[in-house]
Amino acid sequence: MHPHDLLFAMFRAAVDAASPSRCLAQHLPERPRGRIVVVGAGKAAAEMALAVEAHWQEPLTGLVVTRYGHALPCRHIEVVEAGHPHPDAAGFEAAVRIRNLLSGLTADDLVLGLWSGGGSSLLALPADGLTLADKRSINQQLLRSGATITEINCVRKHLSAIKGGRLALLAAPAQILSLIISDVPGDDLSVIASGPTVADASTRQQALEVIERYDLNVSDPVLEWLRSEQAETPKEGDERLSRVRNVLIATPMASLQAAAACARAHGVPPLILGDAIEGEARECAQVHAGIARSCATHGEPLPAPCVLISGGETTVSVRGRGRGGRNAEFLLSLAVGLRAHPQIWAIACDTDGIDGTEDNAGARIGPDTLQRASAWSINVTASLDDNDAYHVFDVLNDLVVTGPTRTNVNDFRAILIERDSLAGSQQHPLLAGADGT
Repeated sequence: MHPHDLLFAMFRAAVDAASPSRCLAQHLPERPRGRIVVVGAGKAAAEMALAVEAHWQEPLTGLVVTRYGHALPCRHIEVVEAGHPHPDAAGFEAAVRIRNLLSGLTADDLVLGLWSGGGSSLLALPADGLTLADKRSINQQLLRSGATITEINCVRKHLSAIKGGRLALLAAPAQILSLIISDVPGDDLSVIASGPTVADASTRQQALEVIERYDLNVSDPVLEWLRSEQAETPKEGDERLSRVRNVLIATPMASLQAAAACARAHGVPPLILGDAIEGEARECAQVHAGIARSCATHGEPLPAPCVLISGGETTVSVRGRGRGGRNAEFLLSLAVGLRAHPQIWAIACDTDGIDGTEDNAGARIGPDTLQRASAWSINVTASLDDNDAYHVFDVLNDLVVTGPTRTNVNDFRAILIERDSLAGSQQHPLLAGADGT
């Protein structure tokens, strides 16, 4: 098996482990006395809704919101597409409709929440006195600032009428079961889709500090709202959240473990570096490059052949005018850091199939990446400075394009280190074995 084929097989194993069709049904409860109302938002929302309908035959109704191009046909649950990563009118209208669905429920009713990464942008219902334009402006600034996902969601929650536990308040006194696919470092339930049914530990003061830290340009009504007590989200121990149960059904670590199992099946020992790696994409890449070179040269922390696996969500501080998400930027920086090492190959992809706002999931590199770029007269360093990794990998035909996977457990990275004696081999016998190739 060629290194690129093994790396892609590992990526597919990671995605498949988080597929709602595989991991959702076992968490569905017994039918309640009253009505069942399904609501949700995220890149996996349509697939989750379809999984509910496939395994739950009882009458139900509801509405979920997903990203444009991610919808699937459901019989009873309406699927609405909206803007991501920037909120739009469709997401606003869907949020209003979800709020209306949750009014007038009784203690015998059940609200089934389906939440996954992307829900923060897709479910846009500004707090009283704020506008969708306010939220869009702040969201755009945050995404370009280099702020972490935790910082971004802290601000989002405190400007929302539905995030940070507030959706649960709208549904009271109904029972609430939220099934959640994690896309955040550490699987913090309050951060995933900005925690619409989860008590929020962050504060409005912290939201103000994020705005100040990144020098965001915000309107006076936004500042006035955040300085008011009304902007505070419900906290742990709030009696109004006593009938809520939040359950993780898929996590980044479970997907990394599935990828590791795939590597072992092909005779390659894996090492999981972590599922919560954050920081600037290009800087994280340099750290990964150093570890990979150490494996090849010193056999530490694992001797070759081996594969290093990591997850999490890096960030990109946009300084240039090029194209490319955080995975492409990570890989281009990794290629520079590896210095055309003859034993090392890598892949980096977003498990939702979309790297940032592009049409690719990510990209791949090999020992010849820098050489081929040079042959095309591409200045890799200049491309990095211009945040233009997409163009580099597009020219080299090394983009990984899967289309929407309809799940999301964050980024997946794998770096394969071959034995020195096999470097440059066209047959790559190191990877032969399980499938006989």
